[in-house]
Amino acid sequence: MKVLLDECVPIQLRNAFLNHEVHSATTPSWKGLSNGQLLNRAELEGFDLVIVADKNMRHQQDLSTRRIAILELWTNHRPTLELHFDYIRAAAERIASSEYVQLRQP
Repeated sequence: MKVLLDECVPIQLRNAFLNHEVHSATTPSWKGLSNGQLLNRAELEGFDLVIVADKNMRHQQDLSTRRIAILELWTNHRPTLELHFDYIRAAAERIASSEYVQLRQP
């Protein structure tokens, strides 16, 4: 699975996906893109999943035509997320193309 971590998602989350290809939107070529631009580019570059902590994305974007799956985390607090890598990875591996999943705190 090809995964993109949004800018607000700690880069350390990549450690939850050791058997997957993970990129971060904190790199210069991705940094500063609007949510719509980010989703467009992620789809064009063949990403399967975008992981976000932005609770407004689903309200600000028309996601009905998107092919990419989006996983919304309940927090972007790195130490908290690190405690739940297995939970996050399992949710990411279950998500279907075009699906938006709001992950609740375990």
